[in-house]
Amino acid sequence: MNALREAIQSYLSLRRSLGFKLSEAGVELMRFADFMERQGASHITTHLALLWAQEKTSVEPMNWAKRLSHVRCFARYYSAYDPQTEIPPPHLLPYRPARTRPYIYTEEEIEQLLTHALMLNPRHGLRPWTYHCLFGLLTVSGMRLGEAVRLQDDDVDLCAGLLTVRGSKFGKSRLVPIDASTQETLAHYRRRRDQLLAGRRATYFFITCRGHCLDFGEIHRTFYKLSRQIGLRGPEDRRGPRIHDLRHNSESRIIPSIHSIWVEMAGNPAVMDAFESA
Repeated sequence: MNALREAIQSYLSLRRSLGFKLSEAGVELMRFADFMERQGASHITTHLALLWAQEKTSVEPMNWAKRLSHVRCFARYYSAYDPQTEIPPPHLLPYRPARTRPYIYTEEEIEQLLTHALMLNPRHGLRPWTYHCLFGLLTVSGMRLGEAVRLQDDDVDLCAGLLTVRGSKFGKSRLVPIDASTQETLAHYRRRRDQLLAGRRATYFFITCRGHCLDFGEIHRTFYKLSRQIGLRGPEDRRGPRIHDLRHNSESRIIPSIHSIWVEMAGNPAVMDAFESA
């Protein structure tokens, strides 16, 4: 079985070097190696792969199909080293997950979301501006949530109007241009953030009131709270428009008006008084 584990590590290293993260696949394939040891099996067979994939009877069929697909991909690789390896056919455990239909936010919904973000507690702290700027940036840039959260402070060049997104999908990096109104809003946030840090250097662009990187769980909880406040979700609804859907608006007709919302908010005396006095 050591040979199988070594082959799994080599397979994962090869594919990760090509840009695939394979976090889930790495865990599951090691569990498959444990299963093969318990079975005392010398070679991967379709029968054993099916047994392992369906080992957990309490999970949904989608997870069975995913587990089998991990073994199938590895088996293709491993068959070059062990000719007796059986590659499970693709028609086994067929399951076609229902794709979530993208939600295109209206101009009014975006404005309400950004406005209510500024009302988060503590009103005169950093948190309202963090979520206002984070959700606004997702809307106008098309960035993924993880890309925005992982932005380093050095990755945000507000003079050139460029954001550097590193280690994105398939391990690639890219430049994201932002317009003048977005630069102005992010510059306000940076000044406020730096006041909070009192001379300490920020590692991440978006931070908590304690200077730490944002927590994904807290981001989603805050988004659900705001979306319920503006009527995008019912009080008990667990499903509804997602944060990820914000990025779809960057390709829609409303991008100029979203920029104007940011400019209007930045020029609102009441908002700016709260900004400057905190």
